[in-house]
Amino acid sequence: MSFDGFFTYHINNELSQTIVGGRVNKIYQPSDYEIVLTLRANRQNYKLLINTHPTQARYHLTEETFFNPEVAPNFCMLLRKYLEGATLKSIQQVGLDRITTFCFQNHDELGDNHAYHLTVELMGKHSNVFLIHPQSNVIIDCLKYIPTSKNSYRQIRANTYYQLPPYQNKVNIMALSHDDFKQLDSTIQMDTIQHTLQGIGQSTLQWIKNTLTDTQKPLSQVLMLLKQAPTQATLLLKDDIPYDFLPIFYPQGKTIPTLSHLLDIYYANKAKLERVKQLSGNLIAQLNQLISKNQKKLNKLQHECEEAKHADIFKIKGELLTTFAFQLEKGATQATLPNYYDNDAPLQITLNPQLSANQNAQAYFKKYQKTKQSLHFLKEQIALCQQEILYLDSVLVQIHLSDTQNLVAIKDELIATGYLKDKQKMKRKSPVKKAEPLQFKSSDGTRILVGRNNMQNDYLTLKMAKKDDIWLHTKDIPGSHVIIQSSQPSDDTIKLAATIAAYYSKYQKASNVPVDYVAVRQIKKPNGAKPGFVIYDKQKTIYVTPTQQEIDKHKLS
Repeated sequence: MSFDGFFTYHINNELSQTIVGGRVNKIYQPSDYEIVLTLRANRQNYKLLINTHPTQARYHLTEETFFNPEVAPNFCMLLRKYLEGATLKSIQQVGLDRITTFCFQNHDELGDNHAYHLTVELMGKHSNVFLIHPQSNVIIDCLKYIPTSKNSYRQIRANTYYQLPPYQNKVNIMALSHDDFKQLDSTIQMDTIQHTLQGIGQSTLQWIKNTLTDTQKPLSQVLMLLKQAPTQATLLLKDDIPYDFLPIFYPQGKTIPTLSHLLDIYYANKAKLERVKQLSGNLIAQLNQLISKNQKKLNKLQHECEEAKHADIFKIKGELLTTFAFQLEKGATQATLPNYYDNDAPLQITLNPQLSANQNAQAYFKKYQKTKQSLHFLKEQIALCQQEILYLDSVLVQIHLSDTQNLVAIKDELIATGYLKDKQKMKRKSPVKKAEPLQFKSSDGTRILVGRNNMQNDYLTLKMAKKDDIWLHTKDIPGSHVIIQSSQPSDDTIKLAATIAAYYSKYQKASNVPVDYVAVRQIKKPNGAKPGFVIYDKQKTIYVTPTQQEIDKHKLS
């Protein structure tokens, strides 16, 4: 992201044409980082958002809706006192830095006019907002107080003189003449451009590099193009996801009507991705913990099962002790007897010295019976544990393919199945709207549906699909249920649906993924089975390699 000085220059021009001359109606502070000013300009209402978040610092007009606290913070109350009813006279930038002053004029109870400056510094974690008396240059108040112990250069608090951040001796290309540009080729190099020119962030720097490559023009001419470029909000996308933006045209970008709308789109998507990242991260950590716990349990059960498979040795020891009891003295701790089941090979047997030979034999017979009985139980427990791991693994796959809405559904599923506790139960006012299955359409118009989570997989397969529809799932691999809404789909449709099933599975990045397909009537859900778990027979198997391009081509929602 690059809300650099160059972007600041362009958005200030855009805002000047839109809200300068407007009157401040309301001011509120939704959070510690955000201030919203509502202005009336040119017979329209506008919301000016100022955000000082360390990773989201910016200002622009917004269509977003913000929470207005019942009790306003002190800084917000002070802004209301001085700026409500004020007129925005101008917007001024310091050079090509990310420092902008919104110049207001207001009048007091006596009708006398007073000027106030709302200065915004966008500097990452040091971003701040100042309300200043321009005549005296004294800070009335600021959003964040910074003690001198953390900033020895200037004091950042109320009733002190406002000082600009330390001056950096860099060139402002917006102030250069045509002759000045000609001299740049001899004084500036590409690798030092950010240390030499004001306001050049990473996005602008990349634009310069790309333009140099595309046009083969000297650096001075490219910088001249940069200066003269008209404002054109441009969103940069990768796999349809915004990752950066520019205030000027870029061929590989998507043009947006205004810079403010551009920032609304970009930061709304960023917030959404961060919510997904946070929620998915928490769920993934909890699931990995559960899988690890079950894996340890499975290892222990398998070890006990292996021991149980050798239960016959306890029976043999009991029989040998019974046969040779007359040779053994009470009080012995062990005996070595010929094993007539193994060509009389000597077999060492541990004895309880407090028991007779026959009593020791009976103890071994009991151990044999107990171990044999436990074998059946252990096999059942191993199967249940394996199903548990398979289920949790399938949820992990779905999380990696989910948006915020589906993550909430997955979390609800884990709560319903007892894996998570519902800490928010008392706070929920209304149920979250359930997402519909993903929809695709094959080349011949056949609809293909995909479950987003295990609860939806069950509903899709067992309730929504018709008995003659075709069901698909990756073979022995965690993934989504896929339904072809046709009893006789074409081979191309089956291949597409199989590709979709492979894509929405743990083997999304693999080649030659096996996918089973069968009529829905062959699907059965065992009693007590986990969500999404079914059994089937009479299936056929197809091998496919999923690609993002094929998915995007046929996806409807």
